[in-house]
Amino acid sequence: MLDHCPELETTACLVSSFAEMLTTLRGTRLPDWVNDATDANLPSISSFAVGLHSDFDAVTAGLTTDWNSGPVEGAVNRIKMLKRQMFGRAGFGLLRKRVLLAT
Repeated sequence: MLDHCPELETTACLVSSFAEMLTTLRGTRLPDWVNDATDANLPSISSFAVGLHSDFDAVTAGLTTDWNSGPVEGAVNRIKMLKRQMFGRAGFGLLRKRVLLAT
């Protein structure tokens, strides 16, 4: 299918190279990728590249550091789930006890 549609082949190549950049934390390659994406003349990929370029320093930092907020987000998600389960049933005191006892 990629042989018959050059736009799809270009899209697949750009997406796979961006995915590799994400998984290997090689954010230093981002300027080259943004240039390739904007030169590809694919509206959705070009729009994504322009969006990345608008906050370039933050995107580069996110693609080069190995720190992530996964554990914090997991704890917040757990507390929100407990809050949703108790919606309309009890007050803050019981929610506090459930959060503290669940850990």
